[in-house]
Amino acid sequence: MIPTIVWGTGNVGRAAIRAIEAHPELDLTGVLVHDPAKIGRDAGALAGLDRELGIAASDDVEAMLAARPRAVVYAASGDIRPDDALADIVRAIRAGAVVVTPALYALYDPRNAPPELRDPILAAIAEGGGSLFVSGVDPGWGNDVLPILLSGLGHTVDSIRCQEIFDYSTYDQPDSVRYLVGMGQPMDYQPPMTAPGIPTMVWGGQIRLIARALGVDLDEIRETLDRRPLETTITTKTMGEFEARTQGAVRFEVQGIVEGEPRIVIEHVTRIHPSCAPGWPAPPDGAGAHRVIIEGDPRIEVTIEADAEDGNRAAGGNATAVGRLVNSIDWLAAAEPGLYDALDVPLRPAVGKLGRKQL
Repeated sequence: MIPTIVWGTGNVGRAAIRAIEAHPELDLTGVLVHDPAKIGRDAGALAGLDRELGIAASDDVEAMLAARPRAVVYAASGDIRPDDALADIVRAIRAGAVVVTPALYALYDPRNAPPELRDPILAAIAEGGGSLFVSGVDPGWGNDVLPILLSGLGHTVDSIRCQEIFDYSTYDQPDSVRYLVGMGQPMDYQPPMTAPGIPTMVWGGQIRLIARALGVDLDEIRETLDRRPLETTITTKTMGEFEARTQGAVRFEVQGIVEGEPRIVIEHVTRIHPSCAPGWPAPPDGAGAHRVIIEGDPRIEVTIEADAEDGNRAAGGNATAVGRLVNSIDWLAAAEPGLYDALDVPLRPAVGKLGRKQL
């Protein structure tokens, strides 16, 4: 069994606890939290399980890492605290742990990560013998390994489009939805997530990974952005009221340009209510979906819907993204210490999980 701790118990951390408990080769040995109200609570309760796991949450990072866990799922946010997230992850790697995380966007593509991010990671690996694998929660597999695998089914490939299409009223992250993405803000508000250059910083690495896998050279990476206001005030179950004439939908693309044309595209279509931007792509059931479209011969379109935590589609997306990370731990633990990306780490089959009792 591989001793594993979860660092952070938000949307990603909850899913990580559940995934570790379901994994036949992983042993949950600790949970780190920042919120004083969570200290001492059982990991099972924090993860929304119907039983206790006998692991009390702690805020003692030093003691937790001193126990030398073999693996760490770093689930704390890196959106608004990237320097702190980097410092935490370096600390865990230096302690000898395999670390998997979605928190450091620039390391989706480590080869092109800035030196100020890459160098401390490599130094920690050399010193402590740990490893790092970063994959996204949007989910990462939907923007790298899935389109790459599907591209191999066709005779010719003209373009690859990866879509996340979501109703954000189901996503219980008010700060991210209202301020990072800008839902409910005046139309002259500049959402940080869609500011010029930020989408490329976040998803450009996945564009480069796909290009590398397909053996093509990128001319450049471009961005497009479209935002639409709400026509009427709406009220959501999770985040309350969003006023008319504030942002109700946003659509952006990160485009990998090959020979002058957008051939590799990651697109996000996000609404706070289905009445906003009705002409944009919509998920089959209105809640949310991830889709890959391969234009070529033949044309291939795959739409994936995932539900978790009593049918929540946003939680389902998180769960599959976390599954990709958690299910890579045993492979990483057996591999040489290093900085890995999605092309290095294979998709893992559900060995030992078929028919396993649902926790």
